[in-house]
Amino acid sequence: MLRINEIKLPVDHDENDIAVEIIKRLRIKKSELKGYTIFKRSYDARKKDNVIFVYSVDAEVNNEDSITTRLYKYKNVRKTPDMEYKFKAYAGDGLTERPVIVGSGPCGLFAGLILARAGFKPLIIERGKPVYERSLDTFGFWREGVFNSGSNVQFGEGGAGTFSDGKLNTQIRDPENYGRKVLKELVYAGAPDEILYISKPHVGTFKLVKVVENIRKTIISLGGEYLFEKKADGLITEGNELKGICLDSGEEIRSGHVVFAVGHSSRDTFRMLHRSGVKMEPKPFSVGFRIEHPQKLIDQSRIGELANDGRIGAADYKLSYHCSNGRTVYSFCMCPGGRVVAATSEPGCVVTNGMSQYSRSEPNANSAIVVGVNINDFPDGVLGGMEFQEKYERKAFELGGGDYRAPAQLLGDFLEGRPSTDKGSVLPSYQPGVKFTDLSSALPDYVISAIKESIPAFDRQIKGFALKDAVLTGVETRTSSPIRILRGDDFQSVNIKGLYPGGEGAGYAGGIVSAAIDGIKIAEAVSLDIIRRNAV
Repeated sequence: MLRINEIKLPVDHDENDIAVEIIKRLRIKKSELKGYTIFKRSYDARKKDNVIFVYSVDAEVNNEDSITTRLYKYKNVRKTPDMEYKFKAYAGDGLTERPVIVGSGPCGLFAGLILARAGFKPLIIERGKPVYERSLDTFGFWREGVFNSGSNVQFGEGGAGTFSDGKLNTQIRDPENYGRKVLKELVYAGAPDEILYISKPHVGTFKLVKVVENIRKTIISLGGEYLFEKKADGLITEGNELKGICLDSGEEIRSGHVVFAVGHSSRDTFRMLHRSGVKMEPKPFSVGFRIEHPQKLIDQSRIGELANDGRIGAADYKLSYHCSNGRTVYSFCMCPGGRVVAATSEPGCVVTNGMSQYSRSEPNANSAIVVGVNINDFPDGVLGGMEFQEKYERKAFELGGGDYRAPAQLLGDFLEGRPSTDKGSVLPSYQPGVKFTDLSSALPDYVISAIKESIPAFDRQIKGFALKDAVLTGVETRTSSPIRILRGDDFQSVNIKGLYPGGEGAGYAGGIVSAAIDGIKIAEAVSLDIIRRNAV
């Protein structure tokens, strides 16, 4: 196969146009092109009057070697590289130990999947419920305000990313193509094929539920096992070596290889690990509000006349601004055609997040507008950032009326310093509902002033961003983990051997794909160490 990059075509092109461009680029006859597959597709909307699609394709041709030799000077034509995943180790006969995974978000899920495919029959322990039952609890909370602290947006099979836009793009360096392995496994489990090639792939909640279920079925078919509604409540150690974990049910699970992939909201687990002496440190994160605009406004600003063209889809944005007080304000987890959702995992708190279905067809666009905070802003101690989050989540609960409604304010009122008393033209999507109020006390003063300063700058980038009736909903505090569990190059805790902290909760990822990649790397480290120990 030959990979041809930078094929640029108008929006109204068809499949034959791609073939014509391949033939032209390779300087071959039509009969010499045997077929092609799309490797990557994006669109360039920098000129709204001339939006174009940009492709990379893998073409199967006759006389590949001679074509490669003839075109070796052209950087946009190369032999297609080998991107297939290679397992680092396989379980042999006579293994006496089973690896354990705590948490079934993207990191735990892919650690379990890789270990299962390699024959290690992992045991996955999940504090929440299976993903379908969990989705019933979560939607029940949104519609009826009935909160379940063990089954919600944060806790349960699939992790927090299940109730999000299902974004699958990542900016991490990935020379070994782990990300490709993640996407292929998701497609195998039922995700749309297009996630393998579109530049900003996403799945959406309803599709993710089925994908997660199918990955579980694969793990179980390969000898893996799940324990749901069981929480890791303690460590069993001998010296500096982990020998197993205690569950909140009183059971003990023995293993010298335990992956902790618990997500960024497992505060009770962080406290347990801290009490157990596992070395960790506080880390920066960001806090702010969700902002909602009409999706049509964003579409018009970003892609102009193609705003209603189904081939482009709902437009997104990515914004950043450096404020005079030294803080950076930026958009985070932008959800086109989506909704703002209740994402608390603890009673008496309000937390927001964003979610889109695969269609991205709802009337509002939403994004977090957040401000970076650092360890100097927190109370002292390793868990100071977590306490900082808790403080403002409880404050949001009070401002919202104490019944899990979220505090909200119209953007125009927020900028002019007056409380809002009712909605405007943009209907807030947050369930179980909002209470219009004054958000100026919902977060620290330096966060409020930074967001106020950033809005006019964002309005210069997206015309209409400063819409007076745009809705701010508070608070967004779970942008990333407030701690990092320290680990070495072998992916094990620096002071408790056999404990493998991973994913977003441990401070080593920032999204579905990066967390899944971290899970794969941990699975490789675990499998190699089990083989090594078994050989001794």
